[in-house]
Amino acid sequence: MTALIAGIGCRRGASAEQIEAAVRGALGSALPFSALIAIASVDTKADERGLVAFCARHALPLRTFTREAIAALDTPIDASRHVRAHLGIDGVCEPCALLAAQGGELLVRKQAQDGVTVAIACAAAHPHSNDTTRIKEHR
Repeated sequence: MTALIAGIGCRRGASAEQIEAAVRGALGSALPFSALIAIASVDTKADERGLVAFCARHALPLRTFTREAIAALDTPIDASRHVRAHLGIDGVCEPCALLAAQGGELLVRKQAQDGVTVAIACAAAHPHSNDTTRIKEHR
């Protein structure tokens, strides 16, 4: 089974239910929710109640990254003017998913739903990530 990382960006106050709906929407029918091994976001979201509750509900670790680490990622992403204005970086969900995947690849590009953005990456360093399933970009 492919080990997946969900990179998540969200508005302040997004609920665990909003986050779950967005994650499930990004996974679609092609990728199983049970394949998620972690959630990744920017460090300023480490105390976001809905995100923390979502992770606790599903026993998923929340991996956070500094803006400097995100900015240093040399991979094209779907840039956001809103994130650039508020955080000074081009995006959250795609770069955080890629950073947490430690060399894995993006399977689902940024999708936005109800104040939550989600991108899904395949974790290259996970022992169960030998599945080569790929899906098309969703927008």
